Amino acid sequence: MADLKSRRSKSRKTSPQIEDNARDFLENQSPDLIYGRHTVLTILNNDRQINKIWITTKLRQDGRFYKLLKEAKSNGTIIDEVSTQRLDSLVKGANHQGVAAQVAPYHYWELKDLISQAKQNSQSPLIAIADGIEDPQNLGAIIRTAEAMGVQGLVIPQRRAAGITSTVMKVSAGALEHLPIARVVNLSQAIEKLKEAEFWIYGATGESGKFLHTIDFSGAVGLVIGAEGKGLSTLTRRCCDELVAIPLVGKTPSLNASVAAAIAIYEVCRQKWSDSK
Repeated sequence: MADLKSRRSKSRKTSPQIEDNARDFLENQSPDLIYGRHTVLTILNNDRQINKIWITTKLRQDGRFYKLLKEAKSNGTIIDEVSTQRLDSLVKGANHQGVAAQVAPYHYWELKDLISQAKQNSQSPLIAIADGIEDPQNLGAIIRTAEAMGVQGLVIPQRRAAGITSTVMKVSAGALEHLPIARVVNLSQAIEKLKEAEFWIYGATGESGKFLHTIDFSGAVGLVIGAEGKGLSTLTRRCCDELVAIPLVGKTPSLNASVAAAIAIYEVCRQKWSDSK
């Protein structure tokens, strides 16, 4: 961005083609570029600010989009009808389904506000905690599972971990708009704040002797999911009140981080659903 601004500030004229290439570069590099019909529709139906939408002429006339696009345009969103080839270039060949959008950067929650809302919304809340998930595909999948299961929020670290990017938005398939996410500088301190709010912290690891289904997950729960390959960090382990494991009876020694998260989240939620009956 800085390089482009410095080039524009120079007095020499640039050709329209050069300016188009520079603009394309910015659009392709934007971490806030999302695409796909379901993802863009979800954004349009919520309060996220949308800077620009690229859409094919045929899809713009689709009943699902037409009214929402008119409303977005009245709110200042730029609507640009483009060819399929232009969208292919914009999203680098990804499956855009005829539409892409550039949204305002994701606004993270403050941890104290996330905790407060979680306790207001549930007598037995569950907050998921991602300990250094670096793959945006995995983070997006965890967000999608967490929201679908009714988790009250997600905590992610600021360093050495994926943040909310266009890939996360796409993989989460709209769930991001309904799940509060706090991004914290120090994960261990964040866990301590959850403890102060009477959350019991469970760390999911393959090295625990206590299996997931044998644990009583009543009350306020913080569930920590470890990073791909590395699992929970040593410091995070020490912060957990208890470590739990998913029993594996086949020959596969471990699970993908998002798959392990889905299993663990489901078991915690299943118990809470049973307790509420």
